[in-house]
Amino acid sequence: MQRGFPPVVYAPTTTVPGEDRPRLEMVATNDGRTALFVYSAIDRLHEFYRAGAPWVLLGVEDLQRAHEQEPYQLLFLDQRPRPAQEETAHRAGASS
Repeated sequence: MQRGFPPVVYAPTTTVPGEDRPRLEMVATNDGRTALFVYSAIDRLHEFYRAGAPWVLLGVEDLQRAHEQEPYQLLFLDQRPRPAQEETAHRAGASS
């Protein structure tokens, strides 16, 4: 049985000085692409991404809007970024 994409996901966020809303935290991959890591449960976000990371709950439509505002090339569900990716994390995107 193929696992489907959940109706909502938890996405890590970051704050940007001078902005009043948090942004989605995206990660630069080793080949220069931008990735968004999302999680089907908050405990997975804290275990796989970063303990205590701030987050926002997003639906599929929210992910589409975020992509339109700040495109990402890769979307990972319930996966741990590799160490090289974590070191090159950059702030991008907009949360809803």
